[in-house]
Amino acid sequence: MMRTIGAWLALLCVLGLAYAQRPEALKLGKEVALFNGKDLTGWTHYLADPQAKASDTWSVDTAEKVLICKGRPLGYIRTLKDYSDFVLKLEWRFNPVTKQAGNSGVLLRIVGPDKIWPRCIEAQLMSGSAGDFWLIDEAQLTTPPERVDPNAPRHRLHTHSNENPIGQWNTYEILCHGGRVRLKVNGEVLNEGTGADIRSGKIGLQSEGAEIHFRNVRLRPILP
Repeated sequence: MMRTIGAWLALLCVLGLAYAQRPEALKLGKEVALFNGKDLTGWTHYLADPQAKASDTWSVDTAEKVLICKGRPLGYIRTLKDYSDFVLKLEWRFNPVTKQAGNSGVLLRIVGPDKIWPRCIEAQLMSGSAGDFWLIDEAQLTTPPERVDPNAPRHRLHTHSNENPIGQWNTYEILCHGGRVRLKVNGEVLNEGTGADIRSGKIGLQSEGAEIHFRNVRLRPILP
């Protein structure tokens, strides 16, 4: 009897902890618009071609408040500020006219020198693979063993696909809280890891070969 009660108490503690860690239960600060819909204020860029300018790759449709990435040269834009614990939300789509599948990613907690590619955890945006993790430059994150790609251990597979047809808008909700990182695509949790060793850094958006659009890039800090 005592063992049964003890087991139930342990289970309730685990469930209570899990509930407390849900974003809905966390204390969130005021929302910050990382992309203002007009220009790249608050961002800087790094491109593989040192002669290239940000405007060669990135432009803004101010009427629609959409950030457009041509996909070439390879590189990224990143925030000037560091962010630690937060809920990041954004929308993305690949070219709605050509409907060409493509590749990109959201770079989380970038640290170290700018390069292709900087040390961080990538939330994948490749068509068909949104919700995957890539652990770049020895970044650490623990995920269930069944989600470790046997051909590339730093690649952590999503549980299932939940993307809209190519050319339509999708939503990403990314939780970074201490060592925990969770990815939601279009409202469904597709991946989660713990034990992240990078706890603070910049946020980046990749240019990786295909035209991709972003909008409504905003963040709410998680308060102590």
